[in-house]
Amino acid sequence: MSDSVRFIELSKLSKQERDALTVRAEADLAAFLNGVRPIIDAVRERGDDALVEYAKRFDGATLTSQSIKCTPEEFQAAEALLSQEIKNAIRYAADNIRRFHETQMPEPMRMAETQPGVFAGEKTTPIPSVACYVPRGKGAFPSVALMTTLPAVVAGVPTIALITPPGPDGAVDAGTLYAAKVAGVSHVFKCGGAQGIAAVAYGTQTVPKAVKVVGPGSPWVVAAKHLLAEFIDTGPPAGPSESIVLADKTAHPKIAALDLIIESEHGPDSSSFLITDSRDVAEATWHTIPEFWKGLSKTRADYSAAVLTGRHGGIILAETMDKAIAFINDFAPEHLEILSKDPSQYLPLIQNAGEILLGRYTPFTLGNYLIGPNAVLPTGGWAKTFSPLSVHDFLKRSSIAQVTHKAYPELAEKAHILARYEGFDAHAQAISKTRDNLLKEDSV
Repeated sequence: MSDSVRFIELSKLSKQERDALTVRAEADLAAFLNGVRPIIDAVRERGDDALVEYAKRFDGATLTSQSIKCTPEEFQAAEALLSQEIKNAIRYAADNIRRFHETQMPEPMRMAETQPGVFAGEKTTPIPSVACYVPRGKGAFPSVALMTTLPAVVAGVPTIALITPPGPDGAVDAGTLYAAKVAGVSHVFKCGGAQGIAAVAYGTQTVPKAVKVVGPGSPWVVAAKHLLAEFIDTGPPAGPSESIVLADKTAHPKIAALDLIIESEHGPDSSSFLITDSRDVAEATWHTIPEFWKGLSKTRADYSAAVLTGRHGGIILAETMDKAIAFINDFAPEHLEILSKDPSQYLPLIQNAGEILLGRYTPFTLGNYLIGPNAVLPTGGWAKTFSPLSVHDFLKRSSIAQVTHKAYPELAEKAHILARYEGFDAHAQAISKTRDNLLKEDSV
């Protein structure tokens, strides 16, 4: 058996040790909060000048205030850099993502008669603006550009901006720029990390203030969102990647190993676990992982090894599938994949997961890129209360109600009783005999 990948027997853990398995890398933000505060203050006070300074310090990029926003020429240059193969793949993914999110769109307005003469409903409209954050520190992510911008486009948000760190050459990743173009987004700004979040929270001379920011990021980005939540809606929590593979005795151990590695290669702050009730599957998977590390670049292999040998990853052997699923529901993973000849049998038991991928033909890779459902998912255990990014994150609802003259008397009588009970005199007065008399005058 491998002497590096963490192997955990759930039944042998104390409650404290079991609870420790659910703790994410970004759980303790104290150090990040202290580091982020001066960055936020600088952006608020100095705007573009601070963005230029931090682009140099953190990204190695030389910018000016005039080069923070991508120009049409930069879009053209980025497209020219890409092979037709990658452009076709981006468009293919965009089509699937767009179609899925179109199915989520609610009716613009709905009304129902809740009782005779009483009509109630909702009017749905897009939010006025959004900034979509696309990370770059550990790679380039045109897929994130599609996942964040396309639902906003489908929802009809009038002003959509994309913010992302520049490379050392001062340019935005070519695939990300092309993805923005395919989505129909032309406002792309070179500002990442905490300074990017601050830029869209406050606005700078170049970067427009947004009412909301969405997208995944490092603990630095998570910390900035935490501090700036008073100034901008920070959307669903989306921190470092996390996944659980649930495998029963029918799962192929090598497929389990392949898929366990997927999310672990994002970085050492990721979380990746396999959980199973089969010792044979657990041990065979454990043996196989180092074999697949050999197929990765050194950087990605190192990231994966750091996760799977550290506190936030490994293989968990549970006594039963019920106990395995109970652990999953406590963990509330961002990504969950079920490996079984009959994965649907476990689906009703899963209560907390950002996404649930069923079967050996549905690895995390396909969900991340192009099946259609959004891959920007709640992390840090927030899948217990938050949902995947969707068109609903870019829409708001206004309640609508209308009462007819025939329905009014009964409602007024009951509301008058409640208003008097709660001690709200003006509420009661507004539906008293005074109003009845005024309504009679108004109807003449």
